[in-house]
Amino acid sequence: MEENGVSGAETMSKRSPKCQQVLMGARKVFMEHGFEGASVDEIARAAGTSKATLYSYFPDKRQLFEAVMQSAVDSTGEVMRGGESAEPVEAVLRRMAESFATFLFSPAAQEMFRVCIGESGRFPELGAAFHASGIARARGQLVDFFEAAASRGELAIEDPETAADQFGALCKSGLFMRALLGAPPPAAAEVRRIADEAVRTFLARYGTAGGAVTNRG
Repeated sequence: MEENGVSGAETMSKRSPKCQQVLMGARKVFMEHGFEGASVDEIARAAGTSKATLYSYFPDKRQLFEAVMQSAVDSTGEVMRGGESAEPVEAVLRRMAESFATFLFSPAAQEMFRVCIGESGRFPELGAAFHASGIARARGQLVDFFEAAASRGELAIEDPETAADQFGALCKSGLFMRALLGAPPPAAAEVRRIADEAVRTFLARYGTAGGAVTNRG
């Protein structure tokens, strides 16, 4: 069977340890130099392999770049998860906010944002894939949680999608764009403070009368 013109054997071979070694080396070079500035010779050196081995997996640099970006998209995982219904909504929101803010300011995510933006003209589908598997996936998890919490009377939300966008914006604070443009990422303590303030502000708007907003200090 073929997948997008690639045989099943080739698909399996691209999951091999040697292929993963190639992808790791290529990611390092692409993140440092972008698509245009990355040479196949340098990628082979970074991967600790030969150009012949590299080409046996990826016939050209474009396919290698697409594979690197897709592997990074696939590894983003879930950055927000709801909790059990018995868990206080504020505790769940704090965990979500800190998880999302930590993801946004992580070096790996920042690299991905920069490369997707820099190569968006040449590879618009990669930016769309990164958004779908990362930010949009997190937004969907938030929407699901807000709908459930609202149905239990724990949050007063009529438009969960707008609330999810607002919560995400609060988690970015004013530091996300600065970090994206090269400023040092905030320290862990600052990320926790951003998450804390995001939750307090969000609950001031959407919290129910019975919910207490606390300050962790």
